Amino acid sequence: MRKPQLGIHVDPGTPPGRKAPEITTSPLMNGEKSKLWDHIGGQSALASPMRREIGNRSVMRSFSADEIDLEDLKTSKDKDRPSGSLGLPNIQNHSLLSGLAYCVASCSMILVNKFVLSGYGFNAGIFLMLYQNIVSVIIVSALSLSGVIPTEPLTWKLIKVWLPVNIIFVGMLITSMFSLKYINVAMLTILKNVANVLTASGETYFFKKQHDRQVWISLTLMIISAIAGGITDLSFHAVGYTWQFINCFLTASYSLTLRHVMDRAKEATRSGNLNELSMVLLNNVLSVPLGVVLVLGFNEVEYLLETPLLRMPMFWLVITASGVLGLAISFTSMWFLRQTSATTYSLVGSLNKIPLSISGIILFKVRTSIQNSISILFGLLAGVFFARAKLRGNSQS
Repeated sequence: MRKPQLGIHVDPGTPPGRKAPEITTSPLMNGEKSKLWDHIGGQSALASPMRREIGNRSVMRSFSADEIDLEDLKTSKDKDRPSGSLGLPNIQNHSLLSGLAYCVASCSMILVNKFVLSGYGFNAGIFLMLYQNIVSVIIVSALSLSGVIPTEPLTWKLIKVWLPVNIIFVGMLITSMFSLKYINVAMLTILKNVANVLTASGETYFFKKQHDRQVWISLTLMIISAIAGGITDLSFHAVGYTWQFINCFLTASYSLTLRHVMDRAKEATRSGNLNELSMVLLNNVLSVPLGVVLVLGFNEVEYLLETPLLRMPMFWLVITASGVLGLAISFTSMWFLRQTSATTYSLVGSLNKIPLSISGIILFKVRTSIQNSISILFGLLAGVFFARAKLRGNSQS
């Protein structure tokens, strides 16, 4: 795995301890579990908020290296992959299947989380994150112990290095859960673009990274769409918007901090490397004790003992599925990136938010207006423009 350079970005989204950001814009919640995959997958520093969340749920959210050409990174990954690996042949059918799997996993993660929090009216977002992380830990650990996937041993030295950034990661996932409960999926997608603006500004201020004019134009359009969308949002909820802006700040902080931790974390491993799956496992394992403390601190235990939802087998099936979907985002994003080009991966990530937003409006019967719909569409197109601008900038550099 190539060492990321300056400016790694986390998305959204998107669902807890789950992992990947991209060159484009997009875990949702666990969508924050969006959070490592996109970075890991080699996407650009300003990754997609949604996928992050979602994506970072299992840190599936990826690490993206700033100033690394995705095409070049993809090629190097293919060269480094052993001939006997589990990689599938790069043929058209697999490209289509991997892209479809990635889109379905990322959209489903956000919609399922929204259904749990709003449809069921579940008021223990931290517990939901904790449970999803536990599901991811069990699956990844089982695959690692069976020899299906390689992971680095979790040493105390590695944990001490990674813990600070993991705390930010957990905060990112939790605030994503809180905001998703009050904000409709379409508006959440647009508001997550604010994290891209904060990340770009942070890269410029702290790391003196220069972005070209098209990137700043697309970021300006994102701000305009977020403001216009909030003003015209018929289901506006001050609490939800507050949590989402806190989430954007934490997401940007995670992206900007990650670059300092990556190299130190690699030095703390026995092999001198830290692959994507190891990061997924590391983030989720460390999130479990933090999640337990927060469940107790926010007094969710009392609610969990009283709610009839935990006595419903179907509810357990749904939240378990959300944990599996969070992890699936990590695997499908890696699969898709290896089967197609980085350009296709990035653009599909941005375009994928359009059907996600439409599905969220229809499935949850969101009250909207022409003005709000135009604002949302404006923000989605700004995300596509942003992805193209980042790809062009990386290509030229």
